[in-house]
Amino acid sequence: MTGWNGTEAAGPRGGDSISRRPGTRSGAAFIASGPAARQSAFLDGLSPQALAALPWLFDFWALPHQLPPEGDWRTWLILGGRGAGKTRAGAEWVRSMVEGPRPRDPGSARRVALVGETLAQAREVMVFGESGIMACSPPDRRPEWIAGRMMLVWPNGATAQVFSAHEPETLRGPQFDAAWADEIAKWKKGQEAWDMLAFGLRLGTAPRACVTTTPRNAAVLKDLMAQPSTVSTHAPTSANRAYLAASFLEEVQRRYAGTRQGRQELDGVLLADAEGALWTQEMLARAATGRVPDLDRVLVAVDPPVTGHRGSDACGIVVAGVSMQGPPAEWRAHVIEDATVQGVSPEGWARAAVAALERHGAERLIAEVNQGGALVESVLRQVSPMVPFRAVRAVRGKVMRAEPVAALYEQGRISHARGLGDLEDQMCRMTLKGYEGQGSPDRVDALVWALHELMIAPAMAQGAPRLRML
Repeated sequence: MTGWNGTEAAGPRGGDSISRRPGTRSGAAFIASGPAARQSAFLDGLSPQALAALPWLFDFWALPHQLPPEGDWRTWLILGGRGAGKTRAGAEWVRSMVEGPRPRDPGSARRVALVGETLAQAREVMVFGESGIMACSPPDRRPEWIAGRMMLVWPNGATAQVFSAHEPETLRGPQFDAAWADEIAKWKKGQEAWDMLAFGLRLGTAPRACVTTTPRNAAVLKDLMAQPSTVSTHAPTSANRAYLAASFLEEVQRRYAGTRQGRQELDGVLLADAEGALWTQEMLARAATGRVPDLDRVLVAVDPPVTGHRGSDACGIVVAGVSMQGPPAEWRAHVIEDATVQGVSPEGWARAAVAALERHGAERLIAEVNQGGALVESVLRQVSPMVPFRAVRAVRGKVMRAEPVAALYEQGRISHARGLGDLEDQMCRMTLKGYEGQGSPDRVDALVWALHELMIAPAMAQGAPRLRML
C-alpha cells in the first residue's frame, strides 16, 4: 500500500501503477464514465494488493483542483465553494507529505503544523472530520491522536500539532517542514497568525504550506495570493457534486445562485473591495434582496461606447425601477438587470437596449451623448423609430457623478435583483480616486444615470437637500 502520490503503488497485473499526472481527469471518472466492460476489465486486472490499496489512492480519485500543482512553490492555495472538497485535499496533502512508501518509512515531512480558526475547529474538521486526516488514512498508516498534546503521531514517527489562529503567539517557537492552514480568510487575527506560521516553516530543504479556504475579502488572503511563491487551484461547489446531496445542491442554487453571496460561497470567487471604494461588499450584501416588487416607473440607461468593434469598450445597459411611495426622500429604487453588451456594432447595442426596454415594459430609455452626440439617438431610432428616448449629458467626472448614488446605497434605499455580479464587481472598483479596474466602468456609468433619473432628479425638483449635479 502507498500514499496517494503513487510511490510504489500496487497496480494492475503487468506493472501499471494506479495513478495519474496532476491536473488530468481522475482515473475514477474515466472508469465510472465508461461502459460496464471497461469497469469490469479494470477491476479484474487488479492484483489483490492493488484492490486493497485502491480506496486509499487519492491520486486516482481526486478532482484536478485537489492535486498540488507542479513546480517550485512555497504555498499551495486551494480556493473553493462550500463542499468543493477543500478539506479532503488538505488532509490528503498532509498524508502525501508524511507518508513513505511503506508504513514505517519516512516521508518528505516529519513536523507538520495544523492551523484552524480555533482549536476545536481544527480538531473536529482537520483531524476527525469526515474528510479529515484520520478518515483519509489507511489502517496501517493511521496516526495516533495524543489528546493532551493536541498532536498526531504516525507509525513512522512523523508528527502534526494542532494550533489555533486565535492564539498566534503559540506559533512562536515551534518549527515545521510542512503546514496545513484551514479557512484562513475567516481568521480574526489572520495576518498575525500567518506571519507566525511562516516564521516557523523553516525545516528541511523545501518547507511548504497548503492553505484551504472559501474566499473572503480578507487582507491576509489577498496578500497571500499576491506572493510570487503562491500557486492556487480553484473549484466551485458544483465540481464536487458527486459527493454532495442532490437536495443540498438544489436548495443552495435556488437560494443563492446569481447573488454575491452565492458567487463567494458556491463559486469560490474572491470579491474584494478596492481601497477607498464608493461601494463595498457590505453595502452590496444589504442591497441583494433578490426580489423585484411592483414598480411605479422603470427605465433603461445606456452608456454607449465611442466605437463599435470587437475591441471597443462595453456598452453599459442597466434596467432599474422605483417604488414611489411617500415623498421622494422615502422612495426605493431597484436594479433589475444588467444587459450590457461588448464587441458589437452600434446597431447591435441599440438593439440590445431596445430589447431590454421591451422586455421590462420600461417607459423611457436614456443615454449619455457626450461622445456620440446626435448619432446615439439616430442609431436607436433606426432600430425603433418610436422609442421613448431622452439624451443626458455629463458635466462632471465619473466619481462626482457616482458619489450621490453611492450615498443612496449607504442609506439602504437601493435593492438588487440576482445576476448582477459583473456590475457589482465594477462598483467595488470605483474609488474616490477613480476606477481601478481595466477599461471603462461602463456598467457603473449606466447604473449612475439610471438611479439619478429615478431618485436624485425628482428629489432635487421637489426641493430636497441639494445634491451634486451630474
